[in-house]
Amino acid sequence: MKLTLFLISICVLISCNSSEKKKNTNEKPVQAMISSPDYEAISLLGDTLYSQPPATTVVAKYTEKKEAFDKDPSVENYIWYGRFKAYLGKYNEAIDIYTKAIESFPNDARLYRHRGHRYISIRKFNKAITDLNKAAELIEGTENRVEPDGMPNAMNIPVSTLHGNIYYHLGLAHYLNQDMEAALAAYKKCLETSNNPDNMVSSTHWIYMILRRLGREEEAKSYLKPITADLKVIENSAYHKACLFYKGELQLSDINSEEEKDSSSNAALNYAIGNWLYYTGEPTRARVIFEDMVARDDWAAFGHIAAESDLKHNY
Repeated sequence: MKLTLFLISICVLISCNSSEKKKNTNEKPVQAMISSPDYEAISLLGDTLYSQPPATTVVAKYTEKKEAFDKDPSVENYIWYGRFKAYLGKYNEAIDIYTKAIESFPNDARLYRHRGHRYISIRKFNKAITDLNKAAELIEGTENRVEPDGMPNAMNIPVSTLHGNIYYHLGLAHYLNQDMEAALAAYKKCLETSNNPDNMVSSTHWIYMILRRLGREEEAKSYLKPITADLKVIENSAYHKACLFYKGELQLSDINSEEEKDSSSNAALNYAIGNWLYYTGEPTRARVIFEDMVARDDWAAFGHIAAESDLKHNY
């Protein structure tokens, strides 16, 4: 009897221990939770970058795209799943989605274009350049096409193209690496992809800034000739204003209002002002603007990243 009770006790202990182990295998180890980063990236200045909570409307759209992907993992659904994952501020997870998609669809330029964009977001510029060069290779000899907007503008009219976006982001990645000649070549190709006003002002803005950085002022001015105040710009109004400022048709006070400075969507315009001060001989004033920009939460904005790059490399 004593032996029986002893054996029963041993069995109970083993069973409890086994259940506990089984339970624990479903939990993340404490050390892993501590060491696993919950930030998205490290800035060029060494700061940890955290995403802000997304809007409920974005979460709803993400859920819709995720459900569509789960039903049909087509390349289109992969792209929208990845795009909306990034709109949640989950850039690394978006990159993982595109990486998985590339395994199934290795010759679709759009996947490299979107992954390249998100490598820029997390400050991995060399990886972005590799992806965007691959995308440029894949579109060679193909017809350009309008790229659907993930976050539509006020008029719900897409203004960018696949080819344009590939060269735009390629130029940006080179610029952020401080490779001005390579950036210039990419933005010139971007300008050639479409003559719609939004593409004209965005490409010209970067071309002008790069040429001024290279000390080629007269060449920079020549690119501004087609940019007029009456262009029907739908989305890139910040770039349009910057170009008109470069031409002398707007004053600094016209584009440097408190309303403009406080708009995160105008990080590009704020950067344009700081950059103009930098290459016209006022780097100290430029630094004040750049430092103000990098103190803001819009760390995925291209102007913000450009300000980081300048502070790291030029000061």
